Amino acid sequence: MKKNCFFIFLAGAAFLPVLQAAEPATPDAAAVAKEALFTISNIWILIGGMLVFLMHLGFATVESGLCRAKNCTNILFKNTLVPAIGFLSYAVIGFSLMYPGEANWILGRVLGFAGFGMGDGTMRLLAGAEGHEAATLAAEAYGYNGGDFTYWSDFFFQGMFAATAATIVSGAVAERVKVTSFMVFTLIYVMFVYPLIGSWGWGGGWLAGMNFHDFAGSTFVHSVGGWGALAGVILLGPRIGKYVGGRAMPIMGHSMPLATIGVFCLWLGWFGFNGGSVLNADPTKISYVLCTTMFGASAGVTGAMIMSMILLKKPDLSMTLNGCLAGLVAITAGADCVSPLASIAIGLIGGFIVVPSVLIFDRLQLDDPVGALSVHLVNGVWGTLAVGLFAFPELGYSFLTQLTGVVACGAVAFPSAFLIFYVLKLTMGIRVSEEEELRGLDLGEHGMEAYPGFQFFTNQ
Repeated sequence: MKKNCFFIFLAGAAFLPVLQAAEPATPDAAAVAKEALFTISNIWILIGGMLVFLMHLGFATVESGLCRAKNCTNILFKNTLVPAIGFLSYAVIGFSLMYPGEANWILGRVLGFAGFGMGDGTMRLLAGAEGHEAATLAAEAYGYNGGDFTYWSDFFFQGMFAATAATIVSGAVAERVKVTSFMVFTLIYVMFVYPLIGSWGWGGGWLAGMNFHDFAGSTFVHSVGGWGALAGVILLGPRIGKYVGGRAMPIMGHSMPLATIGVFCLWLGWFGFNGGSVLNADPTKISYVLCTTMFGASAGVTGAMIMSMILLKKPDLSMTLNGCLAGLVAITAGADCVSPLASIAIGLIGGFIVVPSVLIFDRLQLDDPVGALSVHLVNGVWGTLAVGLFAFPELGYSFLTQLTGVVACGAVAFPSAFLIFYVLKLTMGIRVSEEEELRGLDLGEHGMEAYPGFQFFTNQ
């Protein structure tokens, strides 16, 4: 009998938490739950920002792997500076341009500005605020942007996005651009052009008013970077020896293992890029977005592999890697609003079109060593338009609105980038000398080699 009582007691103890949970929540319990969700959302957004930061390693290794060994240090140097420049410039002016707030629109819903620099936010809590002041500051933190995350979480995540657009340009102009000129371009483009265009949608501007949808940046990040890359490629001209007698000559990258590692870094980072863009810790939304992202990437790999076998007669690794990135770029605009089957279709088409796109740019003698134009510009446009074709009908996203956004962003991004590069070309110059290009930018621009003792030929 005593033994049975003991087991009854254990069973009661085990079910006690369940019974307690079934009781109506008290105000204190509701506040604790709200604070816990607030903390979890913050942590997820910060993790998302860290994963986006990892993408810069991916860009660095993809670009260096697909380019020649004699330019490897130069590419790594640019990709180290870009996130630093992007984050700092975003703090000075970019964040306030991109998210001006309702009261700070200067020119309709086209231009807004909330002021230079950044406030101290809720950091005074750490400086010993007590009593009513501490409670007020805590309420401000919870009340920021609907109560899902703090000001600093928002800035950290968005700041990591900011430099990505310029990183896209880096690969397209590789192996012949002056490093100083590229850094000046990055500073201006990330400080002014990227946040201005982004404010039209993400900052509550005129595109947002039209119900234009770009969930995580097929247009606002990737196409903006792609338009900048196109301007740079046109003004720089092709690498020496790339086009001979009107034909494109292959210039092989020096390390496919590096390129492959880079794509996997980007693939992993994209789960933060898209998943973090949910902007809260809603488990259903996050898991759904991660699945559509994975579907898009996987279908992109498959599509590019098939198309490379059709057009090139062999399954080309570099094309297949770019197919993965093409699928990721394409699904980024609609990862939250299309079905799993639609995400596969979007990624598959992205993989299909990236291969002929690379070949067409080569036919036009637009020299892009890493395929950035095909991946980010072409598939940024495709992914944004795909929202108008595949999004759940009840959301009301139209193809015409999506097309309007694509055209408007391109109409500002490309001329702006072209103007910046053109002014730099007239003043600082944007291309290294012929001698330096042939010898390699590692020695010419940095006075060092990525692989000292292992480079025996100037064209490797």
